[in-house]
Amino acid sequence: MKHLLVTGFAIAAMTTPAFADMDDAKALVAKYSQAPTFAAPGPAFDAKTCMADKKMFIIPLTNANPFNAAISRGFVEAADIVGFELRDWETQMDPAGWIQGISTAVAEGFDLIDLQGGLPPEFLVPQITEARAAGVKVTATHNWDATTQQTPDFMDGAANTDYVTVGEVMAAWAIVQAGGKVNALVLGPDEITPTAPLRDAILNYLADNCPDCTTRYINVPVTDWATQGQPAVQNALLADPSINYVLPVYDSMSQFVVPAIQIAGSNAKVVSYNGTPFVLDMIRTGDIVEMAVGESLGWVGMAGTDANMRLLCGLDPVGRLNTPAFIFSDANIETAGNPATFNDGYGDVHIAGFKALWGLE
Repeated sequence: MKHLLVTGFAIAAMTTPAFADMDDAKALVAKYSQAPTFAAPGPAFDAKTCMADKKMFIIPLTNANPFNAAISRGFVEAADIVGFELRDWETQMDPAGWIQGISTAVAEGFDLIDLQGGLPPEFLVPQITEARAAGVKVTATHNWDATTQQTPDFMDGAANTDYVTVGEVMAAWAIVQAGGKVNALVLGPDEITPTAPLRDAILNYLADNCPDCTTRYINVPVTDWATQGQPAVQNALLADPSINYVLPVYDSMSQFVVPAIQIAGSNAKVVSYNGTPFVLDMIRTGDIVEMAVGESLGWVGMAGTDANMRLLCGLDPVGRLNTPAFIFSDANIETAGNPATFNDGYGDVHIAGFKALWGLE
């Protein structure tokens, strides 16, 4: 496989051609095309009694990202169901805002701070250390990969996501749709914590299961998506018209990828992750965005709340969110709503599931 993992463009040597593992790819796609089911992350407990005198403070990567805002709404919903105080801090991808949030949480006597949705805690080690010294627990939700990344020792805990499976599903879809002949351009912002496991899972799955496929990777920082994303994709497509898949690790990048594909006159399809509503709408109304791997973000927020409550209540920690990945494509896109939302299409089994776990039903 011609395999590349650099910022920019280069081509490594091609290995001996071999057939793609279509059976494995088809099985993976079929598995994550099934309706999500609820698996309890731990035993039931009396959440209302435990949380009666406790409060939680959520600091998202940025409220400007609908993805983070939707997860925060899941936290708020869970806190309302259980009946405890929760504050969702306003931040705009600004380290100074993150630091101020931590200081506010400590000063106002919150019991736990959750750094939500990709916020890089390594930038905040001194502030996290001070908060923990003051008796505040510091956790993260939907930040690290559950299998390939370790929660740092300077954190009290984390509820992590199976990013590796998400990346493998994206790669498997491309293999199946292209009949094992994938030439993929993969995009990601390297500064975001989950990018590495997503990126590596895509590239490694293609390398392991489609030896004659080709990949290139371009790092496009979040702050440069609007200025560098479109020209980077456009130039890549013009340089190599045989590219048939563009795989941005986060689907919000699609707003810059799709115009690049159109301008380049390419037939490339887009497959990505997050299930952002405007991208789901693009699946329904267009023919360029072919598939998005999503997860109910309300479910993510409730699962993060569950993990945090267990930590505050002295129960066994939960290190993996129980939010299943789910494929949206032409086959089921109408279930996502019109316009699409972050929670339609997944069902609501998690709501009853968590209420039962928390002793509320």
